[in-house]
Amino acid sequence: MDPLELTGRARTHIEQLEDPRVALHRDAVAPFLAMRAAAADEGIDLLPYSAFRDFDAQVEIWNRKFRGERPLYDREGNVRDHASLSEAQIVDAILVWSAVPGASRHHWGSEIDVFDAAAVPDGYRVKLLPEEYAPDGIFQKLADWLDRHLLEYDFFRPYDRDRGGVYPEPWHISYEPVSMAALTALTPEIIDQALRETGVLGKALILERLPEIWATYVVNVSGPTRFAQQSAGPTSRS
Repeated sequence: MDPLELTGRARTHIEQLEDPRVALHRDAVAPFLAMRAAAADEGIDLLPYSAFRDFDAQVEIWNRKFRGERPLYDREGNVRDHASLSEAQIVDAILVWSAVPGASRHHWGSEIDVFDAAAVPDGYRVKLLPEEYAPDGIFQKLADWLDRHLLEYDFFRPYDRDRGGVYPEPWHISYEPVSMAALTALTPEIIDQALRETGVLGKALILERLPEIWATYVVNVSGPTRFAQQSAGPTSRS
């Protein structure tokens, strides 16, 4: 991917599907559809809640959170009081759950936030919070299925546990052949270039802290464990 694709300022790497409606990196389309078909055989309607997101869409998410128009959560998923936070604290609060524009993995088309539409009762609004995927959560069946089958389709969870950066996201899956190459190519300099001439709120703070943000929230993720799993035996878990 070139810098424009890496930062969501181009979509030349993206293919738009209609059923289900989702935009993905062209190389991730067939594996995702195969995984979706396999899940359907077990009564799971595996659907994307979010996938490719361009730079401007990430700016909108970031700015709405910065202005307090969307809730900010702490590391436990509790809503924070926006009015009581400094700008630096607001940046920290956003980063736990949302990426700086230009640094989002969703720009690559390899990332999909998934849920089980078959498990959603009438009137329920999907929140994408950890309790939905926990034991006794509405999407526990999906979470368990993903635990067993993600690696078969070259997907993994980059936010599988708390590493002090992005909070664990059991709904977020990543297509390894694309995302690992993209992560290697993305640098703080590329993100800086994408941010310079934009209206991202808190930009001066972000640029000042960009090396720290890159180390803590961009590259501080899990990697695919299929090779470790092959060597450790079939009981390993991602």
